[in-house]
Amino acid sequence: MKNIMYYAAGLLLFVAASCNHAPKFTIEGNISGAKGKTIYLEQSGIHGIVALDSARLKDAGKFHFQSKAPEAPDFYRIRIENKAINFSIDSTESIRITADYKEFPINYQIEGSENNLKIKELAFLQIQLQNQVDAITSALKKGETARQTAEDSIRTAIQAYKDKIKREYIYKAPNKAYAYYALFQEINGYLLFDPFYNREDIKCFAAVATSFNNLYPHAIRSKNLYNMVIKGMQNTHTATQATGTQAAEPIAVTETGIIDINLRDPEGNERKLSELKGKVVLLDFTAYQTAMSVSHNFTLRELYDKYAAQGLEIYQVSLDADEHFWRTAADNLPWTCVHAPDGIYSDIVSVYNIQALPTCFLINRNNELSAREDKTENLEKAIKELL
Repeated sequence: MKNIMYYAAGLLLFVAASCNHAPKFTIEGNISGAKGKTIYLEQSGIHGIVALDSARLKDAGKFHFQSKAPEAPDFYRIRIENKAINFSIDSTESIRITADYKEFPINYQIEGSENNLKIKELAFLQIQLQNQVDAITSALKKGETARQTAEDSIRTAIQAYKDKIKREYIYKAPNKAYAYYALFQEINGYLLFDPFYNREDIKCFAAVATSFNNLYPHAIRSKNLYNMVIKGMQNTHTATQATGTQAAEPIAVTETGIIDINLRDPEGNERKLSELKGKVVLLDFTAYQTAMSVSHNFTLRELYDKYAAQGLEIYQVSLDADEHFWRTAADNLPWTCVHAPDGIYSDIVSVYNIQALPTCFLINRNNELSAREDKTENLEKAIKELL
């Protein structure tokens, strides 16, 4: 019994030591003019705000927090009273924030990561848009402008803002934490980007969801984004059916972890990417009319001949403008070849964040994105790891 008690005590000490040595991130800095105020470190979780730590500021306004590092990018904030500064943490980063209490959180300095500089930019842009909307609303209340004029002005301002954010933050780097942050900005308590009923906004969510699922397939934020995209595409598909209009692109989302593609092969048959579940799939975006097409397909042919018997399949999406050329070029290829009618302007180009051709993705046997490979020399090793 004595030995068992010693063992149990030793085990508890080991567990405690392990917890103390768990990877942590650090957030520190100075908030001048805030003596006696309480500063809080909080996690901005999917289901709400979670308090992590707090401290009472002294004369110098110094603060120092440490907390368990997230396994995937997550979002946090420091808060004084009802004012907060948002930031992201990727792993064991050290972030430093300095500000004056009177301007907190309108004016502050943040050091430690590119993501947080971009989040600061986004926060300031959002404040500017809110001020613009407030000014228009104030003019309406004072009778200085007509209601229709005010509504049109607000709509124009919001659309211009969204176009800028899509171009410079979301589509430019959908794998970054600041792109995720941009998706959930609000004006007057309402999301600027609608993940459920606006087809163009859903593309933004899908682009970030694809990138996050590729990099962090088991993260709760990745799964949550995919669920939102699934719901949004289901909603817009239902609305399209109800109005009798034709969807711009036959794209759907599966609950298996990929954004599905449903396009026609050279014989005119619809071929779904999700139907290849159970195989290791090389999803390849290409254009047969480009100079590199012959050598690229030669490389794919070698891989296909070598690993098809072990369960490799290739789903090749052509973005060629000339459909007839594609049909001729794809005629003798042994894998699944489909064509996107709108070419480089297809929805799937933005959804999968295709910025160069060829671009390849690897999908495991469970229909989950496992890797993005822009260099064909890395393909064989990655394929072998999945087979």
